[in-house]
Amino acid sequence: MTRTVLVGVAHGTRSPAGQDQIRRLAAEVALRRPGLDVRLAYVDVQEPHVADVVAALGGAPAVVVPLLLSTGYHVRVDIAAAVEGSAAVVTAPLGPDPVLVGLLARRLAAAGPADAVVLAAAGSADARWRADVAAVARVLPGLPRIGYASGSGPRVAEVVAGLRAAGARRIAVATYLLVDGLFHRTLHRAGADVVTAPLATSRGIADLVLRRYDAAVSGGGAEFPAAAPVGCL
Repeated sequence: MTRTVLVGVAHGTRSPAGQDQIRRLAAEVALRRPGLDVRLAYVDVQEPHVADVVAALGGAPAVVVPLLLSTGYHVRVDIAAAVEGSAAVVTAPLGPDPVLVGLLARRLAAAGPADAVVLAAAGSADARWRADVAAVARVLPGLPRIGYASGSGPRVAEVVAGLRAAGARRIAVATYLLVDGLFHRTLHRAGADVVTAPLATSRGIADLVLRRYDAAVSGGGAEFPAAAPVGCL
């Protein structure tokens, strides 16, 4: 019996390192599930576009897993439009999720004690996207302030400067980005003492992708359900 195809949909980046990280993530997913047809697509910057990958399946059943950290415009509009009329179903994005919170917490602990923590996300005006980021901040150790690498709202550098002015000596930035790229590079120029690595470099992310896929195949995780509750580690 042919398995339902897994289509992982990333945002896309011009960073060679980021492109390699997302390809490695897709390869890790395939390695953990032998025989599963895993395909990689994008919503921006890179090709192939998710609509083209889904169309190439010729009506075969597929589960589209957004390799994104929040339920924003790309999930609700771009990916939804790309699968409209096809046999593909779309899962919740990877975040928010306790797996991601646990990973961020472990990386902060490995970085050593800090007087203040900044949770750094890409940035979006989408209310649901911002709510997802806030949900992570509420349960992440260190009571982090939220800063954004782009868009409206406080920029990471502004948050770091404010914490310095308030007396913080050692500031850690918890990177809530999936891969390396322009946004991650800006975090290193924000004035913090430590910046954690992008999340895709953790092997636990592949397991999270497969969990989203399995939930959809079993009938419990399709059509943008709420991600797993972020209540505890």
